[in-house]
Amino acid sequence: MDEFEGLLATARTAYARGDWHAAYRELSQARALSELETGDLSLLGRAAWWIGHAKESFEISEDVYHRYQDDGDAPDAAMKALHLALLWFISGDVVIASGWVSRARRLLQGLPEGPEHGYLLYLDACLALSLADVGPASETAAKLQDLGRSLRDPALTSFGLVLAGLADLRSGSTASGFAQLDEAMLPVLAGRLPPEWAGEIYCTVIHACHELADLHRMRAWTDATEQWGEQFVGDVVYAGICRIHRLQLQSIEGGWDDAEPAIEQSGAELVGRNNWVAGEAYYQLGEIRRLRGDSGGAEEAYARAWELGTEPQPGEALLQHAAGKNEAAWAGLCAALAGRDRLACARLLLSGVEIALSLGHFDEAERLCARLEETAAVFATAGFRAWAGQARAAILIAQSQYAQALPVLQAVVQQYRSLHARYDTARAYELLAQAHHGLGQSSVAAADSATALAIYRELGALADVRRLDGGGRLPGGLTEREADVLASTAAGASNKQTAEALFISQKTVGRHLANIYAKIGVSSRTAAAAWAHEHGLQPRR
Repeated sequence: MDEFEGLLATARTAYARGDWHAAYRELSQARALSELETGDLSLLGRAAWWIGHAKESFEISEDVYHRYQDDGDAPDAAMKALHLALLWFISGDVVIASGWVSRARRLLQGLPEGPEHGYLLYLDACLALSLADVGPASETAAKLQDLGRSLRDPALTSFGLVLAGLADLRSGSTASGFAQLDEAMLPVLAGRLPPEWAGEIYCTVIHACHELADLHRMRAWTDATEQWGEQFVGDVVYAGICRIHRLQLQSIEGGWDDAEPAIEQSGAELVGRNNWVAGEAYYQLGEIRRLRGDSGGAEEAYARAWELGTEPQPGEALLQHAAGKNEAAWAGLCAALAGRDRLACARLLLSGVEIALSLGHFDEAERLCARLEETAAVFATAGFRAWAGQARAAILIAQSQYAQALPVLQAVVQQYRSLHARYDTARAYELLAQAHHGLGQSSVAAADSATALAIYRELGALADVRRLDGGGRLPGGLTEREADVLASTAAGASNKQTAEALFISQKTVGRHLANIYAKIGVSSRTAAAAWAHEHGLQPRR
């Protein structure tokens, strides 16, 4: 066997076992020696995508498409067009994805019905869903399941279940919807689907869990998919996607110190590979920074999420609200609510209630709360019920109906605890403190407030700590994170050492230092260190 054939044999074996790094390396070396046959060139393009070489993957896959077309092989050309459509869709470019779907449709016209027609139906419905059009999902689901059974193709059956599940979820049939999504995942985890399409189903299911605040199911499927991904060798695109979803859960659970640098890195790695998930990552990064009192960092992360196609609400409105820009916060939130369907609005309504109450818009707060309660009643997930309860309790407290608020809040605390939602649990305890204080139960209110403060301190929710702990003001208007960075720098630590000590990235340290210099009116590390010593800032142990 000559060198070229040996490289091909090794590459094909590596590809079959999910070692795309080795497959890409061997196929690239073989290609340098001689022209690859179309099948091997297709493997090279797919391997390139898996290891993050998106541009090269698209170029190679387009070459494969044209080869099939030139050979008059319409089914394979159509399937390659659909494969390209999927990758462009995952990358966040719906327009180019739609163009490739149109090419596939033209190629398949007049051909006997085969698996390619099912993949086309699925992508058509996915493109419609991305534009909030649920109709094609309902219409296509039954066709795909029938086609999957007749062709004995598990991928088509899974596609049909996914679409049926999404249609049921959006109509409010939550139990039926999740049951079908759960069933759609079974052949995915059994390895019976092409991995790119399997990963797309995983992302769809996890996104649905997150959108409906079904964190228990989100954890279960993230665990299962991480195990599925262990068959692949090296750090590949879906390992990064699973990591983002794991970090989203970690953020909800309160592990902000570890999650912040990890989610920033993982989000950056997914840009151009899966912009939908990268946008979610940057939004979550903005949320962590907002809650830690890093307003500039939050704005930066939200702006990046916008660029990637993720609207950063309600976080952006809450950031403005915290800065006293209540009218701007209200306007931004109202604009976001106007452009979303009932399900997508659910995540915004609690924040809308809080901002409306702060502005004295009590009728608007009641209207938004009623919408959230109606949504929670229809979809019946623990997360939605907790949000609705918190919104209702906030309105009751604003109306001085403290006794009525107490049982609502006690249920909310239990729901947040069951979801392992640490920050939300603290928020509920704060409201409990207000209700008990309103009833004249000062010792109970103090205990509730102390519980909330302890959780905020544990999380590093600095703005909330300062708000509840009146003596927590820092000199120069610094946030606690900025004070930590400055104290470490003043003690002689480098940016790298400071980053390691505080579990943040060097880039984040640099950004904090720039903010610090502006706040305290200095332009050098030496002057900043002198200022820190003058004001008694010491590194915390």
